[in-house]
Amino acid sequence: MYMLDHPGWDTADGTLNRAMRTQAGTWLIIAEGESQLISGSGDAPPVDTYEPVTLDLTALPPGLAHALRTLGPVRRWRNTDLWDALATAIIRQVIRAGQARKMHQMFRAAAGYKVAATALMPTPERVLAMSAEEFADLGMAFKRRPLQAAADAYLDHHAEWTQLPADVLVKALQAVPRIGPWTAGAAVADHTGDFSLYPYADLAVRTWAAAADPAGAWPADEPGFAATWRRLAGPHLSTLTVLTLAWGDDHARKPPVDSGAQPR
Repeated sequence: MYMLDHPGWDTADGTLNRAMRTQAGTWLIIAEGESQLISGSGDAPPVDTYEPVTLDLTALPPGLAHALRTLGPVRRWRNTDLWDALATAIIRQVIRAGQARKMHQMFRAAAGYKVAATALMPTPERVLAMSAEEFADLGMAFKRRPLQAAADAYLDHHAEWTQLPADVLVKALQAVPRIGPWTAGAAVADHTGDFSLYPYADLAVRTWAAAADPAGAWPADEPGFAATWRRLAGPHLSTLTVLTLAWGDDHARKPPVDSGAQPR
């Protein structure tokens, strides 16, 4: 299955598709795994594969092990556009997942570059040029300052950021005003495909772990959950985290369940 957690996926004629920038071109991605070059050149964005069989499923709580086993291999398009990953994580701050998805779609439709029936994230230059009134008209007044601070920092530092190891990049992004550990970790995980960098004790992971295994004695506090999660994952922290999020995303698309608001 393909993981469709990123709010850049839009539905057109019953098909989920997403526009994505690479360094050399713009691509239209189809949920079933197809890609089409729209402009520029170069390779399509890479697809990362996460395999439940790499986990020690016998060490997991039974409900969670069963849920992840039913997924089979999960494929996820890696977000090659660091700016998109960063802006997306900012939009996801504080608000609930369903609201963030709607806001993301509205923002792209209003200010982004149209690609077929979807649109790219507005460029950092476009975000910096937007007035307070434009943000207010979109219901995004409280997102203006963090998005514009991130856009300004991205234009100044993106060449340097792209050369940093992923764990160092997480720390570097937190120098930007209003970007905390959650936002930085979520953005870098999206960009690199390494979900050991994702804030794996956040509400989304805790929610889906408990939904998959409601009988489990999951710690309610973040530090306690994080320690339990690391112990269960062993050397496969990225795989366990992304598969749980993939199960949650798939589960949420069946009955409409919202995984909750996210911190900064």
